Amino acid sequence: MLHSWSVQADWNAPTVIGGEGARLHLEDGRSVLDFSSLAECSNLGHQHPRVVAAIRAQAERLCFVTNAWGAAPRAELAARLLALSGFAGGRVFFTSGGAEANEHAVKIVRQATRRPRGVVVARDRSYHGATHLAMALSGDARTAAQVDAGAFGVTHVPPPYAYRCPWNSRTAEECADRAASAVGERIDALGVANVAAVIIEPNAGSNGIIAPDRYWPALRRETAARGVPLIADEVMSAFGRCGEWFAWQRHGETGRPDAMTLAKGLTGATVPLGAVVLGAELAAQLEHEALQTGLTYCGHPLACAAGVAALRAYEDEQLIPRSRALGAELLAALRAMMQRHAVIGDVRGGHGLYAVVELVEDRDSRAPLAPWPATPVGLAALTNAAMDEGVSFATRGNLLLLAPPLVIAEHEIASALALLDRLLGRFFPSTPGGGA
Repeated sequence: MLHSWSVQADWNAPTVIGGEGARLHLEDGRSVLDFSSLAECSNLGHQHPRVVAAIRAQAERLCFVTNAWGAAPRAELAARLLALSGFAGGRVFFTSGGAEANEHAVKIVRQATRRPRGVVVARDRSYHGATHLAMALSGDARTAAQVDAGAFGVTHVPPPYAYRCPWNSRTAEECADRAASAVGERIDALGVANVAAVIIEPNAGSNGIIAPDRYWPALRRETAARGVPLIADEVMSAFGRCGEWFAWQRHGETGRPDAMTLAKGLTGATVPLGAVVLGAELAAQLEHEALQTGLTYCGHPLACAAGVAALRAYEDEQLIPRSRALGAELLAALRAMMQRHAVIGDVRGGHGLYAVVELVEDRDSRAPLAPWPATPVGLAALTNAAMDEGVSFATRGNLLLLAPPLVIAEHEIASALALLDRLLGRFFPSTPGGGA
């Protein structure tokens, strides 16, 4: 078999045979603390009993029926998503995952706006999936050579990367304003009539950029002023990861997009499922014409039953506010760690259990440990050593991405951070304030 995002000859990962809470059980008998929720998707941890029971019960009733027929869990999940997001009068289209959700969001919005080949504005250093249109939408250095974004009607603008602001802005707020304005300026340059949508990640993403707080409301103003639909890619940032059901909700109505895409935490990754959630205005444009798309497995009953159970678990176990509280503690601990390790150039928090630690050669120059998106040798050695001691950390380039399951115990967070602190000192010995 082929393993994604891996050099096949180098792949040598252990086999997982089970899991519980924030831990994975390996074939060799070890128990490993998962500090990344695997691909930032197992928000409910592993083998959540409520979700497993729902899948089992649905399998005994009805495993599959196509979207041409009704299915009770599909209808219930759609209603719950519209209620939680406040998208009254909207519609939901289910997919098999996040890349499909983003592809279909673009396709559906292009149909609703009557701009079937309208340009979509996306962002550099973003990630929306690895199918061809999703790669075109992504500003991802790994896949840029595989796809001609322009051929897919996609154009990119610089990101609100405050630590390395493309405009050399002096403050995070200035960088946020410049990044939001860049979207409006690109729309104006193309002509509003030629632009179908803007698609942006509102907060957490595997690119490691967490936008300053004022960015998303400013972006919303830029798109709303021009009547261009804004699609929030919430595939990674939703379901408590950023301390809200959906990351844009942190900004209230000033952050409400016209549509959003979901996956990952939608079922806690127990069963593949994605969704496109449309606001009422876009949905109304599709009421009396055929939707020009479809998927064999859209709205799969097993997946939707898992989704319904996952939403109940988030709610009943108070995992959304728990993520906010633990995320604040995680961020404070990492910022304290930064004072002890000069290799840490920046620490960014996503307002929930998601934090980014950026490692640099030198704090003054902000030179990364390795050119993006290559993984620095020392960071790879650190994560291998952590695995040997029973903790799995995720990396991307010169970044550590910390995103443990929302059910993780507080003592498990403390243990993982103590290990990280010790390993940073071992692999990157330095004097605070100096180079690594």
